[in-house]
Amino acid sequence: MTEQSKQAQVEDSLLGKQTEYVDQYDPSLLFPIPRQPKRDDIQLSAISQSEKLPFFGQDIWNAFELSWLNPKGKPEVAVATFRVPASSPNIIESKSFKLYLNSFNQTRLTSTSELQTRLEQDLSAAAGDAVLVELYSMKEAKYLQVAPASGRCIDDLDIEVQHYHPEPKLLKTQSDLIVEEQLHSHLLRSNCPVTGQPDWATVLVRYKGKKIDKAGLLAYIISFRLHNDFHEQCVERMYVDIMQHCEPEELTVEARYTRRGGLDINPWRSSNLPDLANNRLLRQ
Repeated sequence: MTEQSKQAQVEDSLLGKQTEYVDQYDPSLLFPIPRQPKRDDIQLSAISQSEKLPFFGQDIWNAFELSWLNPKGKPEVAVATFRVPASSPNIIESKSFKLYLNSFNQTRLTSTSELQTRLEQDLSAAAGDAVLVELYSMKEAKYLQVAPASGRCIDDLDIEVQHYHPEPKLLKTQSDLIVEEQLHSHLLRSNCPVTGQPDWATVLVRYKGKKIDKAGLLAYIISFRLHNDFHEQCVERMYVDIMQHCEPEELTVEARYTRRGGLDINPWRSSNLPDLANNRLLRQ
């Protein structure tokens, strides 16, 4: 699929358009977008059954505006987490996801289990791979707690910034000393490729390898400021660039984006299979 045909497909979605909000269950609202065209841009070849991605990963979505009706017509609410595997052929366009969730608002369901089953079936069909759904009642307050970002924040570095489009040449190692570090920055801004609206996030980088130059890493993260891409694609580009230019033995890149329309998106990509906690950050 060419970039032109891919873009036309995105423009066929409801993103950036005035829409009526449907309040009766409608799985056809979900709009999948193929991952591969953007992976081609960063030299990730098409994945066949005999090939594997050079990373593990998930796109973790948290939904805070989920409601439906019980059999007596009484509203129910929950917080939901959706885990879309990075190996799935499609991402799910975020506005279509929000409209789909809203379509449950006046839908009567027999139980929370029925809701979970429908969500897993519909989202898995859209993504092209199994999507894990977790639902949390308001009594499960522990899940809703905010946690600080792990590791050292590099935002206090006094750097000069000249690049506002991704510049991987900013990435370099500082020494041959092998270290294990957890670093984060709150200064990521990218933009929706269709509407141009800004997307804000905290980036967390965990690695083992030659010591990465922190000033260069911060400048690289800031260089996404005028870049147009979906959240998942930004994280994959970061992972590939850091791996190529710094050659760590192990690497995990995670971005926790701020909420829009009751949804936040938190993609992570890793050279191993970490047990990442889905902790909300301050801006989420």
